Amino acid sequence: MDDHLTSVLVVDDNAENRVLLSGLLKPHHRVLVATGGVQAINICKQKKPDIVLLDVMMPEMDGYEVCERLTSDPETHDIPVIFLTAKSQIEDEQRGFAAGAVDYILKPISPPILISRINTHLRLRGAMDALAEQNEELEERVRKRTRELEMLQDATIGAMASLAETRDNETGNHIRRTQHYVRALAEELVRTGHYTESLTPEAIDLLYKSAPLHDIGKVGIPDSVLLKPARLTDEEFDLMKYHTTLGRAVLMTVEDSIDFKCDFLTIAKEIAYSHQEKWDGSGYPEGISGLDIPLSARLMALADVYDALISERVYKPAFPHDKAVEIIAEGSGTHFEPVIVDVFLSIESTFKEIASKYKDEGFDEDSFQLKASGEE
Repeated sequence: MDDHLTSVLVVDDNAENRVLLSGLLKPHHRVLVATGGVQAINICKQKKPDIVLLDVMMPEMDGYEVCERLTSDPETHDIPVIFLTAKSQIEDEQRGFAAGAVDYILKPISPPILISRINTHLRLRGAMDALAEQNEELEERVRKRTRELEMLQDATIGAMASLAETRDNETGNHIRRTQHYVRALAEELVRTGHYTESLTPEAIDLLYKSAPLHDIGKVGIPDSVLLKPARLTDEEFDLMKYHTTLGRAVLMTVEDSIDFKCDFLTIAKEIAYSHQEKWDGSGYPEGISGLDIPLSARLMALADVYDALISERVYKPAFPHDKAVEIIAEGSGTHFEPVIVDVFLSIESTFKEIASKYKDEGFDEDSFQLKASGEE
Protein backbone atom coordinates (compact mmCIF):
# COMPACT_ATOMS: atom_id res chain seq x y z
CA MET A 1 0.00 0.00 0.00
CA ASP A 2 1.24 3.47 -0.89
CA ASP A 3 2.57 5.13 2.26
CA HIS A 4 1.90 8.53 0.65
CA LEU A 5 -1.87 7.93 0.56
CA THR A 6 -3.92 9.91 3.03
CA SER A 7 -5.48 7.81 5.78
CA VAL A 8 -9.22 7.71 6.52
CA LEU A 9 -10.60 6.18 9.71
CA VAL A 10 -14.06 4.63 9.28
CA VAL A 11 -15.95 4.33 12.59
CA ASP A 12 -19.15 2.29 12.40
CA ASP A 13 -20.55 -0.60 14.42
CA ASN A 14 -22.30 -2.02 11.32
CA ALA A 15 -20.10 -4.48 9.40
CA GLU A 16 -21.89 -3.94 6.08
CA ASN A 17 -21.32 -0.19 6.30
CA ARG A 18 -17.64 -0.73 7.09
CA VAL A 19 -17.20 -3.04 4.07
CA LEU A 20 -19.07 -0.65 1.78
CA LEU A 21 -17.05 2.39 2.84
CA SER A 22 -13.75 0.52 2.77
CA GLY A 23 -14.35 -0.67 -0.77
CA LEU A 24 -15.32 2.82 -1.84
CA LEU A 25 -12.29 4.52 -0.26
CA LYS A 26 -9.43 2.06 -0.79
CA PRO A 27 -8.67 3.13 -4.38
CA HIS A 28 -8.04 6.66 -3.10
CA HIS A 29 -6.99 6.41 0.55
CA ARG A 30 -5.44 4.18 3.17
CA VAL A 31 -8.40 2.93 5.22
CA LEU A 32 -8.42 2.31 8.96
CA VAL A 33 -11.44 0.76 10.67
CA ALA A 34 -12.94 1.00 14.16
CA THR A 35 -16.10 -0.67 15.42
CA GLY A 36 -16.72 1.61 18.38
CA GLY A 37 -15.90 4.91 20.05
CA VAL A 38 -13.13 3.82 22.42
CA GLN A 39 -11.29 1.99 19.67
CA ALA A 40 -11.65 5.02 17.39
CA ILE A 41 -10.14 7.37 19.96
CA ASN A 42 -7.20 5.02 20.55
CA ILE A 43 -6.50 4.72 16.81
CA CYS A 44 -6.64 8.52 16.44
CA LYS A 45 -4.06 8.94 19.19
CA GLN A 46 -1.76 6.19 17.96
CA LYS A 47 -1.97 6.46 14.14
CA LYS A 48 -3.28 10.03 13.69
CA PRO A 49 -5.48 9.50 10.58
CA ASP A 50 -5.90 12.42 8.19
CA ILE A 51 -9.70 12.38 8.52
CA VAL A 52 -12.42 10.48 10.41
CA LEU A 53 -15.78 9.24 9.04
CA LEU A 54 -17.96 8.78 12.10
CA ASP A 55 -21.34 7.13 12.62
CA VAL A 56 -23.63 8.67 15.24
CA MET A 57 -25.66 5.74 16.53
CA MET A 58 -23.26 3.31 18.20
CA PRO A 59 -23.49 1.33 21.45
CA GLU A 60 -21.66 2.39 24.63
CA MET A 61 -20.41 5.72 23.18
CA ASP A 62 -22.30 7.55 20.45
CA GLY A 63 -20.63 9.54 17.70
CA TYR A 64 -21.32 12.92 19.32
CA GLU A 65 -19.31 11.98 22.42
CA VAL A 66 -16.51 10.52 20.30
CA CYS A 67 -16.29 13.74 18.30
CA GLU A 68 -16.32 15.90 21.43
CA ARG A 69 -13.48 13.87 22.94
CA LEU A 70 -11.41 14.03 19.78
CA THR A 71 -11.84 17.76 19.24
CA SER A 72 -11.16 18.61 22.90
CA ASP A 73 -7.97 16.56 23.13
CA PRO A 74 -4.76 18.45 22.14
CA GLU A 75 -3.43 15.24 20.57
CA THR A 76 -6.38 14.82 18.18
CA HIS A 77 -8.18 18.17 17.98
CA ASP A 78 -6.83 18.94 14.50
CA ILE A 79 -8.21 15.74 12.86
CA PRO A 80 -11.28 16.63 10.74
CA VAL A 81 -14.39 14.65 11.62
CA ILE A 82 -17.24 14.02 9.15
CA PHE A 83 -20.46 12.49 10.45
CA LEU A 84 -22.07 9.77 8.30
CA THR A 85 -25.54 9.11 9.73
CA ALA A 86 -29.18 8.43 9.05
CA LYS A 87 -30.17 11.01 11.68
CA SER A 88 -31.64 13.70 9.46
CA GLN A 89 -33.25 16.15 11.87
CA ILE A 90 -31.93 19.71 11.91
CA GLU A 91 -31.19 19.47 15.63
CA ASP A 92 -29.13 16.33 14.99
CA GLU A 93 -27.05 18.18 12.41
CA GLN A 94 -26.68 21.18 14.76
CA ARG A 95 -25.51 18.88 17.54
CA GLY A 96 -22.95 17.32 15.22
CA PHE A 97 -21.40 20.66 14.29
CA ALA A 98 -21.55 21.77 17.94
CA ALA A 99 -19.50 18.68 18.83
CA GLY A 100 -16.77 19.89 16.47
CA ALA A 101 -17.47 18.09 13.18
CA VAL A 102 -16.44 19.75 9.90
CA ASP A 103 -19.24 18.15 7.88
CA TYR A 104 -22.46 16.16 8.23
CA ILE A 105 -23.46 13.68 5.48
CA LEU A 106 -26.72 11.74 5.46
CA LYS A 107 -27.12 8.06 4.68
CA PRO A 108 -27.66 6.48 2.23
CA ILE A 109 -24.37 7.78 0.95
CA SER A 110 -23.76 9.08 -2.54
CA PRO A 111 -20.20 7.92 -3.44
CA PRO A 112 -19.33 10.98 -5.59
CA ILE A 113 -20.53 13.36 -2.86
CA LEU A 114 -18.63 11.49 -0.16
CA ILE A 115 -15.37 11.39 -2.14
CA SER A 116 -15.74 15.07 -3.03
CA ARG A 117 -16.41 16.11 0.56
CA ILE A 118 -13.47 14.07 1.87
CA ASN A 119 -11.10 15.56 -0.70
CA THR A 120 -12.36 19.07 0.04
CA HIS A 121 -11.67 18.74 3.76
CA LEU A 122 -8.32 17.07 3.20
CA ARG A 123 -7.27 19.94 0.92
CA LEU A 124 -8.52 22.43 3.50
CA ARG A 125 -6.58 20.72 6.26
CA GLY A 126 -3.49 20.60 4.05
CA ALA A 127 -3.81 24.33 3.39
CA MET A 128 -4.26 25.05 7.09
CA ASP A 129 -1.22 22.92 7.97
CA ALA A 130 0.85 24.71 5.32
CA LEU A 131 -0.32 28.09 6.63
CA ALA A 132 0.50 27.09 10.20
CA GLU A 133 3.97 25.97 9.09
CA GLN A 134 4.50 29.24 7.24
CA ASN A 135 3.35 31.19 10.28
CA GLU A 136 5.72 29.25 12.49
CA GLU A 137 8.60 29.93 10.10
CA LEU A 138 7.65 33.62 9.96
CA GLU A 139 7.44 33.82 13.76
CA GLU A 140 10.85 32.19 14.04
CA ARG A 141 12.27 34.68 11.56
CA VAL A 142 10.74 37.52 13.57
CA ARG A 143 12.15 36.08 16.80
CA LYS A 144 15.57 35.70 15.20
CA ARG A 145 15.49 39.22 13.79
CA THR A 146 14.31 40.60 17.12
CA ARG A 147 17.18 38.85 18.91
CA GLU A 148 19.61 40.25 16.35
CA LEU A 149 18.23 43.77 16.79
CA GLU A 150 18.41 43.46 20.58
CA MET A 151 22.01 42.29 20.35
CA LEU A 152 22.79 45.17 18.02
CA GLN A 153 21.04 47.59 20.36
CA ASP A 154 22.97 46.28 23.35
CA ALA A 155 26.26 46.46 21.45
CA THR A 156 25.48 50.01 20.33
CA ILE A 157 24.57 51.04 23.86
CA GLY A 158 27.79 49.52 25.15
CA ALA A 159 29.83 51.28 22.50
CA MET A 160 28.19 54.64 23.19
CA ALA A 161 28.66 54.24 26.93
CA SER A 162 32.28 53.26 26.45
CA LEU A 163 32.90 56.53 24.62
CA ALA A 164 32.30 58.28 27.91
CA GLU A 165 33.94 55.70 30.12
CA THR A 166 37.18 55.58 28.14
CA ARG A 167 37.54 59.30 28.70
CA ASP A 168 37.88 58.55 32.40
CA ASN A 169 40.05 55.46 32.72
CA GLU A 170 39.45 55.08 36.44
CA THR A 171 35.76 54.24 36.18
CA GLY A 172 36.32 50.73 34.80
CA ASN A 173 33.18 48.66 35.28
CA HIS A 174 31.21 51.61 36.61
CA ILE A 175 28.57 51.42 33.89
CA ARG A 176 28.02 47.71 34.42
CA ARG A 177 27.72 48.05 38.17
CA THR A 178 25.32 50.97 38.02
CA GLN A 179 22.92 49.23 35.66
CA HIS A 180 22.75 46.28 38.06
CA TYR A 181 22.25 48.64 41.01
CA VAL A 182 19.37 50.33 39.20
CA ARG A 183 17.70 47.03 38.40
CA ALA A 184 18.07 45.82 41.99
CA LEU A 185 16.50 49.02 43.33
CA ALA A 186 13.62 48.89 40.84
CA GLU A 187 12.82 45.25 41.52
CA GLU A 188 12.88 45.78 45.28
CA LEU A 189 10.62 48.84 44.97
CA VAL A 190 8.09 46.68 43.13
CA ARG A 191 8.45 43.84 45.62
CA THR A 192 7.66 46.22 48.48
CA GLY A 193 4.67 47.73 46.67
CA HIS A 194 6.17 50.99 45.38
CA TYR A 195 5.77 52.33 41.83
CA THR A 196 4.23 49.06 40.68
CA GLU A 197 2.40 50.72 37.80
CA SER A 198 5.52 52.48 36.51
CA LEU A 199 8.06 49.74 37.13
CA THR A 200 6.68 46.97 34.96
CA PRO A 201 9.09 44.18 33.93
CA GLU A 202 9.40 45.85 30.53
CA ALA A 203 10.15 49.24 32.12
CA ILE A 204 12.78 47.72 34.42
CA ASP A 205 14.44 46.09 31.42
CA LEU A 206 14.54 49.46 29.67
CA LEU A 207 16.01 51.06 32.79
CA TYR A 208 18.71 48.40 32.88
CA LYS A 209 19.58 49.00 29.23
CA SER A 210 19.43 52.80 29.52
CA ALA A 211 21.53 53.16 32.67
CA PRO A 212 24.94 52.82 30.91
CA LEU A 213 24.23 56.01 28.97
CA HIS A 214 23.90 58.23 32.04
CA ASP A 215 27.31 59.85 31.47
CA ILE A 216 27.33 59.83 27.66
CA GLY A 217 27.64 63.62 27.75
CA LYS A 218 31.16 63.35 29.15
CA VAL A 219 32.40 62.87 25.60
CA GLY A 220 32.06 66.62 25.22
CA ILE A 221 33.94 67.61 28.38
CA PRO A 222 37.60 68.64 27.90
CA ASP A 223 40.24 66.30 29.34
CA SER A 224 41.67 69.17 31.38
CA VAL A 225 38.45 69.18 33.36
CA LEU A 226 37.34 65.57 33.17
CA LEU A 227 40.72 64.13 34.19
CA LYS A 228 41.84 66.84 36.57
CA PRO A 229 43.34 65.16 39.68
CA ALA A 230 42.54 68.11 41.95
CA ARG A 231 39.36 69.87 43.03
CA LEU A 232 37.65 71.70 40.17
CA THR A 233 37.32 75.47 40.14
CA ASP A 234 33.81 76.94 40.01
CA GLU A 235 34.20 77.56 36.29
CA GLU A 236 35.44 74.03 35.69
CA PHE A 237 32.62 72.57 37.73
CA ASP A 238 30.08 74.55 35.69
CA LEU A 239 31.62 73.03 32.59
CA MET A 240 31.52 69.54 34.11
CA LYS A 241 27.85 69.97 34.97
CA TYR A 242 27.16 70.60 31.30
CA HIS A 243 27.64 66.88 30.57
CA THR A 244 24.01 66.30 31.51
CA THR A 245 22.80 68.70 28.84
CA LEU A 246 25.24 67.30 26.31
CA GLY A 247 24.09 63.77 27.08
CA ARG A 248 20.47 64.59 26.43
CA ALA A 249 21.41 66.43 23.24
CA VAL A 250 23.27 63.38 21.91
CA LEU A 251 20.29 61.14 22.57
CA MET A 252 17.87 63.66 21.07
CA THR A 253 19.95 63.57 17.89
CA VAL A 254 19.48 59.79 17.76
CA GLU A 255 15.78 60.18 18.48
CA ASP A 256 15.36 62.73 15.69
CA SER A 257 16.88 60.30 13.20
CA ILE A 258 14.05 57.78 13.60
CA ASP A 259 10.39 58.23 12.73
CA PHE A 260 8.83 56.49 15.73
CA LYS A 261 8.68 56.92 19.50
CA CYS A 262 11.29 54.88 21.32
CA ASP A 263 10.69 54.27 25.03
CA PHE A 264 14.32 53.28 25.50
CA LEU A 265 15.54 56.68 24.29
CA THR A 266 12.95 58.47 26.42
CA ILE A 267 14.29 56.81 29.57
CA ALA A 268 17.89 57.25 28.48
CA LYS A 269 17.30 61.01 28.04
CA GLU A 270 15.73 61.24 31.49
CA ILE A 271 18.66 59.51 33.10
CA ALA A 272 21.35 61.39 31.20
CA TYR A 273 19.80 64.79 31.85
CA SER A 274 18.45 64.47 35.39
CA HIS A 275 20.56 61.96 37.30
CA GLN A 276 22.45 64.81 39.02
CA GLU A 277 19.26 66.39 40.37
CA LYS A 278 18.70 66.13 44.13
CA TRP A 279 15.53 65.45 46.05
CA ASP A 280 15.72 68.84 47.81
CA GLY A 281 16.24 70.78 44.58
CA SER A 282 19.92 71.57 45.06
CA GLY A 283 21.13 69.52 42.12
CA TYR A 284 21.59 70.31 38.45
CA PRO A 285 20.98 71.10 35.59
CA GLU A 286 17.53 72.53 36.43
CA GLY A 287 17.40 72.38 40.22
CA ILE A 288 14.08 70.50 40.19
CA SER A 289 13.04 68.60 43.29
CA GLY A 290 10.97 65.70 44.62
CA LEU A 291 8.67 63.87 42.26
CA ASP A 292 9.38 66.37 39.49
CA ILE A 293 12.62 64.45 38.99
CA PRO A 294 11.91 61.44 36.73
CA LEU A 295 11.87 58.15 38.63
CA SER A 296 14.54 56.73 36.33
CA ALA A 297 16.87 59.61 37.26
CA ARG A 298 16.10 59.29 41.00
CA LEU A 299 17.14 55.64 40.86
CA MET A 300 20.25 56.45 38.85
CA ALA A 301 21.23 59.20 41.28
CA LEU A 302 21.57 56.80 44.18
CA ALA A 303 23.26 54.09 42.10
CA ASP A 304 25.75 56.59 40.68
CA VAL A 305 26.66 58.13 44.04
CA TYR A 306 27.06 54.75 45.74
CA ASP A 307 29.45 53.57 43.04
CA ALA A 308 31.41 56.82 43.14
CA LEU A 309 31.81 56.45 46.90
CA ILE A 310 33.17 52.90 46.77
CA SER A 311 35.45 53.59 43.80
CA GLU A 312 38.99 54.91 43.97
CA ARG A 313 39.74 58.12 42.09
CA VAL A 314 42.94 60.08 41.57
CA TYR A 315 41.57 62.66 43.99
CA LYS A 316 40.17 60.25 46.64
CA PRO A 317 40.47 56.72 47.97
CA ALA A 318 37.53 54.32 47.86
CA PHE A 319 35.22 54.42 50.83
CA PRO A 320 34.36 51.06 52.38
CA HIS A 321 30.86 49.76 51.72
CA ASP A 322 29.63 50.52 55.24
CA LYS A 323 30.76 54.13 54.97
CA ALA A 324 29.06 54.50 51.60
CA VAL A 325 25.84 53.11 53.09
CA GLU A 326 26.10 55.59 55.94
CA ILE A 327 26.53 58.52 53.55
CA ILE A 328 23.58 57.39 51.42
CA ALA A 329 21.41 57.08 54.54
CA GLU A 330 22.38 60.61 55.63
CA GLY A 331 21.32 61.87 52.20
CA SER A 332 17.75 60.62 52.58
CA GLY A 333 15.36 63.51 52.03
CA THR A 334 18.07 65.84 50.77
CA HIS A 335 20.06 64.17 48.02
CA PHE A 336 17.86 61.12 47.55
CA GLU A 337 14.19 60.15 47.69
CA PRO A 338 13.53 58.64 51.15
CA VAL A 339 11.60 55.64 49.78
CA ILE A 340 14.48 54.74 47.46
CA VAL A 341 16.98 55.09 50.32
CA ASP A 342 14.85 52.80 52.50
CA VAL A 343 14.82 50.19 49.73
CA PHE A 344 18.57 50.59 49.27
CA LEU A 345 19.18 50.00 52.97
CA SER A 346 17.13 46.82 52.83
CA ILE A 347 19.26 45.42 49.96
CA GLU A 348 22.62 47.08 50.64
CA SER A 349 24.23 43.64 50.77
CA THR A 350 23.09 43.11 47.17
CA PHE A 351 24.90 46.30 46.17
CA LYS A 352 28.03 45.00 47.86
CA GLU A 353 27.76 41.71 45.96
CA ILE A 354 27.32 43.55 42.65
CA ALA A 355 30.33 45.74 43.38
CA SER A 356 32.42 42.67 44.14
CA LYS A 357 31.24 40.72 41.09
CA TYR A 358 31.98 43.58 38.69
CA LYS A 359 34.93 45.07 40.51
CA ASP A 360 37.54 47.06 38.62
CA GLU A 361 40.82 45.37 37.79
CA GLY A 362 43.08 45.57 40.79
CA PHE A 363 40.16 46.32 43.10
CA ASP A 364 40.72 45.15 46.65
CA GLU A 365 38.02 46.09 49.11
CA ASP A 366 40.11 45.48 52.23
CA SER A 367 42.94 47.59 50.83
CA PHE A 368 40.56 50.40 49.92
CA GLN A 369 38.96 50.24 53.35
CA LEU A 370 42.40 50.67 54.91
CA LYS A 371 43.15 53.63 52.66
CA ALA A 372 39.84 55.24 53.44
CA SER A 373 40.32 54.84 57.18
CA GLY A 374 43.91 56.17 57.03
CA GLU A 375 45.41 52.93 58.34
CA GLU A 376 47.67 52.43 55.35
